Amino acid sequence: MQRKRAGILAGVAVIAAAGLGAGVAIAATSGSTPAQTTKVATSPAGPGYAYYRSMMGQYFSGSSIMGGTGGNGWVMGAAGYRWMFGGTSAPAWMRGQRLPAAMMGTGADPGQVMGRLWANAPGPRVSPGQAARYGDQVPAGSRINRAAHTITFAAASVHLAAVASPARGQDETFRIVGMVTPAIIVPAGARVGIEVVNADPDTSHRLVITASSGRPSWMPMMTDQPAFRGSALWFLGDPTAAGMHTFTLTFTAGQPRSYHYLCPVPGHAQKGMTGVFTIANAP
Repeated sequence: MQRKRAGILAGVAVIAAAGLGAGVAIAATSGSTPAQTTKVATSPAGPGYAYYRSMMGQYFSGSSIMGGTGGNGWVMGAAGYRWMFGGTSAPAWMRGQRLPAAMMGTGADPGQVMGRLWANAPGPRVSPGQAARYGDQVPAGSRINRAAHTITFAAASVHLAAVASPARGQDETFRIVGMVTPAIIVPAGARVGIEVVNADPDTSHRLVITASSGRPSWMPMMTDQPAFRGSALWFLGDPTAAGMHTFTLTFTAGQPRSYHYLCPVPGHAQKGMTGVFTIANAP
């Protein structure tokens, strides 16, 4: 039951569609049994748009693990509404076809569904070559200890890059300064920017800083909250010929203690997409 619910949650666009009716014909399936198909207008002036904003607001906010602000704010706007529920820019399987079985929780990776859904989403991108450089670059002001598998910052401004499922690295991991999910240490009060790149060819990834401890759950989207405002990233879709999706989380490091960074897509953190994020007392 938990895995089925996670599959449906991963398709939050479809959850919203269930309440407002998609602007295109959407027939959800579980196994081979078709569900009811609904149609409504996609005009942002209609009642469907108000419901969409209300529904998505539960997930897309600074206090939600599915949230985040800034460059991905288009999701909450009229353009995001039209893109999600109709028009030529919507994925083909959303335009009058049955939803993939994975969306209904049959055991497949929900990230594969979301990767296809968000592949053509607007936003900044980088080339494969840039992504490879980002995964190895050593940030200014950092101290690297490869034996201890740590990267430490002492300055009040921190910027680093994390590449999800890098081309020349382990799948379902983050590559940072040439290491796999190293421990990151920053001073309290620092303004932190983490540029995330999705290099996975067929799966969506995200990154969030949480206050969780120990082994992450299979579904951290439901069990862990972002530790700070701005420390949660929306889905990054599959790469296309236009490049690999990227987005920079920006937040202020708060109370000194140990946190975790992880990919909250169901199952990904348990496969290795998690590491320790420590906030130390400022020098």
